[in-house]
Amino acid sequence: MTKKWQIYESNNEKIEEISQKYNLNKLLATILVNRKIEENQIEIYLNPNRKNFHDPFLMPDMEIAVNRILKAMKNKEKIIIYGDYDVDGITSITVLKSFLKDRGIDVDQYIPNRLEEGYGLNNPAVKKIAEQDYDLMITVDCGISGIEEIKYANSLGIETIVTDHHEVGEDLPDAIAVVDAKRKDNIYPCRDLAGVGVVFKLIQALRNKIRTRRKRISKILRYSMCRNNIRYRSISR
Repeated sequence: MTKKWQIYESNNEKIEEISQKYNLNKLLATILVNRKIEENQIEIYLNPNRKNFHDPFLMPDMEIAVNRILKAMKNKEKIIIYGDYDVDGITSITVLKSFLKDRGIDVDQYIPNRLEEGYGLNNPAVKKIAEQDYDLMITVDCGISGIEEIKYANSLGIETIVTDHHEVGEDLPDAIAVVDAKRKDNIYPCRDLAGVGVVFKLIQALRNKIRTRRKRISKILRYSMCRNNIRYRSISR
């Protein structure tokens, strides 16, 4: 089957204006214009910082997913990341695994053989994972359509967190958390993140929660030290 490529009709006058005003090459200016990035958003689009990030907890089940991962971290559970074999899947696995390993979490990955296993979850792979005594499986760039496979995982005692960006069917898989911005109950502003984008939001949520807990513990410690110091002084007197 032959494909017919159509060139997007561009506003050359606007492209020239953006290129000159922001000192950008024509290609980048064309991309900005074609994507309808408003002028007041160009700087944020090209040079984003953390202040511009949307709240990751606006995604469905994000709170549940984060709490379950932190529980696994606390209890030294074995985690496996199940990803797709394409670029989105590989980058999703790499980013999440690096983040978790940096925090001392025991984590491995499973990438299905493209020719023999195809896309997404499959029961033989789930069985292999169960035989290796993993407690928690996190899917990246897949899982939203793995309803039967996640049922099978549940029957084998594996808990599953789904992170995906594909369209959602009539039913959600029976996972402990299903993080997908394309769910009907999603209120996160951007529905069109890649799989690795969803993983990035999961990491952002985990970082926020870990930092909040550390601040709370630090505050409690400072308060305890202050009270102990007051008691010591009163006894000394």
